[in-house]
Amino acid sequence: MPIQQSLISPTANPALEKALRERVDRQAAIAGGLGELEPLAVRLGLIQHSLTPRFRDPTLAVFAADHGLAVDGIGKQWQRSTREQALMALQNRLPVSVFARMQGLQLLLVDCGIAESLAPHAKLLARKIAHGTRNSRVSPAMSLEQAHAGVRVGMEIADKLAGNVLACAGMGQGSAESASLVLARLMDCPVRDFVVSGPDMRQDELAHLLTVLQAAQARHRDVSDPMEVLAAFGGFEIAVMVGAILVATSKRNLIIVDGMTACAALKIAAKIAPPVTDYAVFCRSHVHRGLDEALAVFHASALLELGMDSADGTGAALAWPMIRSAAALLTDLQDADETEERGPTTPGKEALA
Repeated sequence: MPIQQSLISPTANPALEKALRERVDRQAAIAGGLGELEPLAVRLGLIQHSLTPRFRDPTLAVFAADHGLAVDGIGKQWQRSTREQALMALQNRLPVSVFARMQGLQLLLVDCGIAESLAPHAKLLARKIAHGTRNSRVSPAMSLEQAHAGVRVGMEIADKLAGNVLACAGMGQGSAESASLVLARLMDCPVRDFVVSGPDMRQDELAHLLTVLQAAQARHRDVSDPMEVLAAFGGFEIAVMVGAILVATSKRNLIIVDGMTACAALKIAAKIAPPVTDYAVFCRSHVHRGLDEALAVFHASALLELGMDSADGTGAALAWPMIRSAAALLTDLQDADETEERGPTTPGKEALA
């Protein structure tokens, strides 16, 4: 299933944008301004190329995989294996699972390369490229053929989704660090910017992390092509996410980007087809300072800043009601001009009584 840049259209449309802004401004003049919801509503209208954007069957996909970098003692968030994290998500033992169900999002956990096997589950999509990547400090994380295979898997997944909303999040030991290496190389900036969690980060932990990651950078110092960068540093979950983003945006779907891994996938997809970023909105599930730098890559900010320290995908589930509310400004809130055109409503029997 080949994908070409020409299949992904930029959302820029000056005439439509003017009409959307005028519609939102008329409502604000009557009922008061709604702050950040207003530009978000305009953005949603441009994504769907419509004055009345409507979303259906949203999917929150958590792409999971293991990474060879973990053997160097990094990326062990909450001291649980990737398989354990995945099982907790499938068993509704993580907030992201509960919030997704509450907000009407279909949770889909995609096994892109978890080292161990998982039993079949209704919410599990088994698309394992391999049982985890290799350690990018000593060799490419994957072959170029595996990178392309991952992208193709993501394309197939997105092509079969019934809805027009795809929220993307990553999961796995070493996932954030792998994404940091990808972003650092594609943006030609220090990997340190993406891995410093905050002022309280232990210096010995940071020193060890930088030793491992900078060794990986040095081994692949000449790699610059986006797909080669993905093969050198990336995870299988990033590769699959790239393909899903490319096909979803070719169908003018809304992409909700949550976390460092999703940012890395979006950046690779944007190197292949720049208009994909027109379809993305951003959220966050934790306060990691490196994520600030990742969002800055896209000159973006998160829809919600809640100070969480949760698994990626949690922020997307919580931001979804805000996105629906922004769309409702255009689809469900009656326009003053439309009311005037129809004239006054005929009183019912109750009013005449």
